Amino acid sequence: MPSSLTSTSLSRPGAAHTLDGVGGARYTSAVSLDRPLPVRRVRPSGVPVDGDAWYLRVPAVRQVLAEGWDLGPVTVLVGENGAGKSTLVEALAVSRGMGPEGGSIGSGYTTRPSEPDLWFDVERDPGAGRSGFFLRAETMHAFYSFLEENPGGSPHEPRFHEMSHGESFLSLVGNRMLRAGLYVLDEPEAALSFTGCLALVAHLHDLARSTPSQVVVSTHSPVVAAIPGATVFEVGEWGIRECAWEDLDLVQRWRGFLDDPRRYLRHVVDD
Repeated sequence: MPSSLTSTSLSRPGAAHTLDGVGGARYTSAVSLDRPLPVRRVRPSGVPVDGDAWYLRVPAVRQVLAEGWDLGPVTVLVGENGAGKSTLVEALAVSRGMGPEGGSIGSGYTTRPSEPDLWFDVERDPGAGRSGFFLRAETMHAFYSFLEENPGGSPHEPRFHEMSHGESFLSLVGNRMLRAGLYVLDEPEAALSFTGCLALVAHLHDLARSTPSQVVVSTHSPVVAAIPGATVFEVGEWGIRECAWEDLDLVQRWRGFLDDPRRYLRHVVDD
């Protein structure tokens, strides 16, 4: 497993992170389904919930609170803004002891408390990895400052503020997501180019395949959603449902736009 990632590792055929058959349905995966998982299932915590809590108005969150949620080795959440993706992955990360604004288990990193009082009980398999890290795109700049002010990792850890946005994301993933454990990512594509997204997909797939790790990602990117072997959930007004990659509204809209941008732009741009 590499300790750092760069998008240039995908710049030539046969590079270490090159993926063939990008498109979803043609993927095969060597990720083992028969292994201990840090989170086999999430369910309501039993802690009383404020009946006026805003997240109870989000169908996907309400469904998980009522029915629970089964997770596999790699789980991807997609959906529109406000559909509940980030709320679900944040609650999962917090329920496993990670900071709501990002960081490893027990890091205690926080700036301005703004997270909902939403917790899950977590069913953990015996023997599952105990490491964990939560990458939350919208708080990474402040998190890099936290790391600089609280050094405790490798003395050779990169100085993330001295990198480009995308380089810092890939470097953080390559340095912090290595050992067996639970890795939660909220919209990581925010900083990444197309090849950067491919590098991320390759690393997460290698991580889940070569170590008994578990990956949970929320994303707006059809590239990130195409992690081989992932169970993909689509969230929306219907709640949360499993969906094949090629059937995602996200994928179909991107295909339509790339095929004929004018068909979409004419609705939002004056001639």
